[in-house]
Amino acid sequence: MSSSPDSAMSDDARPASASAGSPPADGETPSFQEQFKSFAKFGDSKSTGDAITLSNSDKWFKQSKVIDGKKITTTDTGIYFKKIAKTKKALTQKEYEQFLDEIAKNKKVPLEEIKQKLCACGPPATRIQSATATGAVARLTDHTKYTGTHKQRFDDTGKGKGKEGRVDPPKDSGYVSGYKEEGTYDSTH
Repeated sequence: MSSSPDSAMSDDARPASASAGSPPADGETPSFQEQFKSFAKFGDSKSTGDAITLSNSDKWFKQSKVIDGKKITTTDTGIYFKKIAKTKKALTQKEYEQFLDEIAKNKKVPLEEIKQKLCACGPPATRIQSATATGAVARLTDHTKYTGTHKQRFDDTGKGKGKEGRVDPPKDSGYVSGYKEEGTYDSTH
């Protein structure tokens, strides 16, 4: 793919502060080259960022909302990625730009729009899912609903009793467990 000099997203048109190797200033969109390098390295500590895999490319597309499930899907990216990559597992930046050009042409989406979204999405991020106690989980973790021996494992406030709530200590009285008259034997004999 050849980039035109008047292209809004070409690396030549970027200010010197946005060149590769230096982090972008606050409020400044990172260059395509910087984004490519960061997504190519994501999840692989040994990667130099020279080539990007299909899974990292899909992550980048999803994060930047290029993959919308209607116009462009992960199936489309897989087909066009393999068309460019042939038997390789990763694409260099030049090959990746050919891949973007191929997708833009076949899906009738402007290439500059795709590149703009890819540059504006920010660094690779992971989602952190917090635990929620709704529905079945709330019912299963409510100690007031427990019955039988499970009920004995918690005090009135819902705090667990630990081992005391799980284990019955053995009785060292010398009587068998079913003996009803324990302690009535006359000790004078």
